[in-house]
Formats: sequence, structure tokens, C-alpha cells
Amino acid sequence: MNLKIGVSGINAVDNPGPGIGVAKSLKSADDFHAEIIGLAYDAMEPGIYMNWIIDKSFILPYPSGGHDAFINRLYFIKDNYGLDFFMSVLDAELPVLIKYADELDRNGIKTFLPTLDQFKLRGKDRLEEIARDIGIDFPESEVVTSIDELMKAVERIGLPVMVKGAFYKAYRAYTRQEAVTQFNKIVAQWGYPVIVQKVVSGDEMNVVGAGDGEGRSLGMVGIKKIWITELGKIWTGVTIKNERMLSAAEKFIERYGWRGAFELECIVDIKSDKVYLIEINPRFPAWSYFATGVGVNIHANIIRKAFGLPVVEYSDYPAGKLYVRYTDDLVTDMERFQKIITRGES
Repeated sequence: MNLKIGVSGINAVDNPGPGIGVAKSLKSADDFHAEIIGLAYDAMEPGIYMNWIIDKSFILPYPSGGHDAFINRLYFIKDNYGLDFFMSVLDAELPVLIKYADELDRNGIKTFLPTLDQFKLRGKDRLEEIARDIGIDFPESEVVTSIDELMKAVERIGLPVMVKGAFYKAYRAYTRQEAVTQFNKIVAQWGYPVIVQKVVSGDEMNVVGAGDGEGRSLGMVGIKKIWITELGKIWTGVTIKNERMLSAAEKFIERYGWRGAFELECIVDIKSDKVYLIEINPRFPAWSYFATGVGVNIHANIIRKAFGLPVVEYSDYPAGKLYVRYTDDLVTDMERFQKIITRGES
């Protein structure tokens, strides 16, 4: 089967998107042929110029600029080049694509995304409930909507604290004044509520996985972060098998009937045998190619499920495999840049 698959997040920069890793994973599948359409938002996204991975590129309008323009651009690509599936990996795209998923499918563009109710689960004000349901721990937290409530929460929880937006942004505050500053910053950008959370110690461990929408896993891999960048992005990591964390991921898929990709971010305190749920991302993370590299091609399984192909059963993966991200240099001519600037495609 030959498929034209659109992949976003091809901004392989210091704060990399997941798209290049997703594209590499899809191209490595041997039971279907993936022609990768890079869906970019800026002419300088490196993926546009990586023609050994990205076969064709188009510029998209930002979803926040208007849903009609965004969706109509997808239809333009479908009509003029072909687009069988959109593998969205960016938070900003998901609400629009979830809203229009049925319409897109009727017009020949498949997606494989969580429902709107599932998507709302990633809100930080829902995480305590989810952690309880899937059998792991959650740092002491309080939801606040005023400076007075913030001060009371800081007093009760104790410094330092994490000050978090309901969906985006998290800052560590070591003093009350820092907490107020971060609270105001989050409210100005994202609004209420704000979460005040106890800082817990342990190792940063994550799970990447996907659910089939019917309570079954399409594959998952657990990792421990070894080295992260100043922007908090993983640079090196190792595969691990923390049974409590992996069991929680399985329960998350089963309990909520999760559909599509996800990442569970956790802090694991080995000494106290506690696994704290920190965040749920309703998409692939930037490091998700790590799973493919150790033999669990979750990305390809999503395509198989969406198109009715036999799904590969992944029952295990090797622990102790090392992931290393690196930078590279690319020299090319200006032709592709000129095309993407003038025509919005190359």
C-alpha cells in the first residue's frame, strides 16, 4: 500500500518537534510505503530541506489564525498533490483536527486522534484523578485562581513549589515573590486556573505509547532521561522497564479507551517506590523515534490501525539501549527555499 502521509512538527532545531522522528519511523515500515509530506509553518524549518526524509513540503497557516484557512489548506494539498493521512504532532493543531476529524475523513484525509473528552484529560487540573485511577502517585497540589489563594497554597505545601498553567507552562519558584511573578506570567498568557504543586525528587522517566481507541495498546516504551538541554528537551536517555510506570500506561489506555499517541511524564523515586504523574501529552514527543530504534514502531502501528492493516503486537523491548540526539550540518542550494517562499510548497 502506497500512502501519502502529512507530518507536522518538522522544526528540527534546538527545541525540536517530533516530526522528523515520526517521518523516519513511518519510512522504516516494510508493509506499506510512506511518502512523507512535510507540513511546516515557517520556510526555515529544517525538515523542508531534508529531502531524504521529507518527499514534499507545504506551508500551513497557523491554526490560531482561523480554522477555515487551516482546513482548506489541507484540502488544497489533498486535491493538488494527495494526502491520505495527517499525523499531527503539535498541541496547537489537535483541537482543530479533533473538531473536524469526521469531515476530513469523509473527504479522504484520515487522522487517528483522541476524542475531545480524552484530549481534555491532559489538563493539569485532571492529573490527580487520572493518577489515582491508574494506580500511581501525584505530587501534593492545589488549584488557585487568585494571589490570596496562591499564598495560602504556598504556605501549606512549602517552598519550593512548581507553578503551572492548566495546559501549558511550568515554573519552579523558590520564594513567595517568585511564585507571584510566575503566577502572573501564566495568567497573562494562558488564563486561570493555576496549579501550585509540591516539588518531588527522583528520576525523570517517560512512557511513549499509543492506544487503539478500544482499550488496547499499539505499543509502548519507557525511558529514563540522562541529559536534558536548557530548554528541558531530552538529549540522551536509556530504555528502562519500571513495571509500575508501564502498568500505569497500560491502565491509562484501558481505563480511558485512549485513541492515538500519548506520552506520560513521570518522576520516579526509587527509594520510596513512588511513581509521580507529572504530565500527559496527547501526541508523540520529540524523542519518539527512540521507540522505533529499539524495535517498537508505534507510529507505523497507528497507520496500520487507521487503514485496517494487521497491527504488529509488541510485547517487549530491550532495556539498556541508549538514545543520543545530535546536531548535523546541511548544505543545499536556494531553489527549495525560493519555492517554499513564493509558492508555499517545494
